[in-house]
Amino acid sequence: MFLARLDEKSRIKSSHLRQSRLETNHDKEAKTIETRRDFLKGLMAAGLACLVPSAGFSAGVVNRRRRPNVVLIVCDDLNDYVSGMAGHPQASTPHIARLAASGVAFKRAFSNNPICAPSRSSFLTGIYPHTSKNLFWDKWHDNPVLKNSRTIMEHFAANGYHVVGSGKLMHHLLASVWDEFKHKADYGPFVYDGKERVAHPSVPQPFRSIGPVDGSFSPLSDVPYGSDSKENQGWIYGTWGKVKKFNYVDEENRDPTPDERNAAWADSKIKEFAKQKNDKPFFLGVGFIRPHTPLHVPKRFFDMFPKESLKVPVIKPNDAEDCHYLDVFDRDRKGPKYFRLLRESYPDLESALKAFTQAYLASVAAVDECIGRVVNAVDNSPFKDNTIIVVTSDHGWNMGEKDYLFKNSLWEESTRVPLVIRAPGVAEAGVIAEHPVSLIDIYPTLIELCGLKGDTRKNNKGARLDGFSLVPFLKNPKSGTWDGPDAALTMVYAGGYTGNDPSRQHWSVRTKKWRYILYNNGSEELYDHETDPYEWTNLCSQDRYRKVKAQLRTRIFKMTGLQDKG
Repeated sequence: MFLARLDEKSRIKSSHLRQSRLETNHDKEAKTIETRRDFLKGLMAAGLACLVPSAGFSAGVVNRRRRPNVVLIVCDDLNDYVSGMAGHPQASTPHIARLAASGVAFKRAFSNNPICAPSRSSFLTGIYPHTSKNLFWDKWHDNPVLKNSRTIMEHFAANGYHVVGSGKLMHHLLASVWDEFKHKADYGPFVYDGKERVAHPSVPQPFRSIGPVDGSFSPLSDVPYGSDSKENQGWIYGTWGKVKKFNYVDEENRDPTPDERNAAWADSKIKEFAKQKNDKPFFLGVGFIRPHTPLHVPKRFFDMFPKESLKVPVIKPNDAEDCHYLDVFDRDRKGPKYFRLLRESYPDLESALKAFTQAYLASVAAVDECIGRVVNAVDNSPFKDNTIIVVTSDHGWNMGEKDYLFKNSLWEESTRVPLVIRAPGVAEAGVIAEHPVSLIDIYPTLIELCGLKGDTRKNNKGARLDGFSLVPFLKNPKSGTWDGPDAALTMVYAGGYTGNDPSRQHWSVRTKKWRYILYNNGSEELYDHETDPYEWTNLCSQDRYRKVKAQLRTRIFKMTGLQDKG
């Protein structure tokens, strides 16, 4: 399966990750870097050795007897804690791994705006945030550019597809762009104290003070308030407004989580399509919430990651000292604040990181099972050899690196996402594409795979697609030749004082070797991923990197079309 197994040498080396977390000695840091690189190489080699192309996949083109169907699966806040991405050596996502064994997995895929609303508005319209000036939390369907451009759903509908969806796809739902839409986004189960949603009472203070979303994690078996609870206390579903009870007796006798409910809907919908007699293809989108907070999933997923053997994220002490995030943002922004409160809530940093990491890994494993149900539905249907499946996330999540616990940073942990594409007869099975790509490229990729026709603009007030088709990498994942750039572009919104002016935001470009960050105050960060995969050492102050820094800075302005006033 996709990079899922280590050879003995790599497994032995990976066991040292936890011990290296707080090492300050230079030699030990160097050893940790080497371990990470060897871990990646060993994981790649071992995984590729065991891949077997799935039956029914031919070397021609997608089955044209019936236009290919599309299943788009989008997770929320899923970083590289996925089997084979080496984000965490204990991550368990066998269903994503199995899918990747029959398609192409992108090693370097990145979010263009690493927070929910603008990321989804961007890649589901195929338009960069700086193009549309929909930079942060504004509703995409009110934006002058985006409302005059076809979403990917609308473009498939215009090309004769039956377009159905459920769960969290666009952050701001506009049901009219779907032929059918089942369940709205539901972030539950939440804890309800009888009056309002709160963080789980088992979460220690002060982290619990963050609130019912980001400040809460626990297995569902830890029923809030226990036997002493009032009738209206305990677990509830997460829709806002009227409280709907989430019933839990035990692991075998409970309501389905919102993600499980959406997976069941997708399963039944695919079976329904299989019974239909017409040849109309379908586009099915399903948006899973986890591992978005609150991290509440069944106990069996927590049990997969016992704290006594859990490896914590690799963190270098004082790693934030040569970074410039706190030069442009207040220390009470969510990322630094959440990390500080988590650390203050436990006896030591290791205990704090174990508590949160366990809940996050459990949530990743839970959503992987839901993904597996959808993929199995396709594989057990007549559509298996004629359905394109895409699995990805809107952005990643920092797990304490650089004293930061949240998304919406320009570092690797927030920007890197899983991206797996199975395109029967087109995508080479079980191979890794290493070229940097980004979410903006999904829309044009599906256009080419499905042979869609017509302008994606509704009128001249709309914008053309900014991304590039990834089909060259599906056909030949080792190819370095395509029409797109050699870097992935990411923007982070600087704040309300900047309005919708792209030139006042913070930017990053990620090539195979480098990550370069340019903040709107002129501060810079430069990391060499060949020698520093953790982004521990900011090289910007070293004269020998002046030329590299200048080239990458130029690339930002070339890709955005903005003027460099620095």
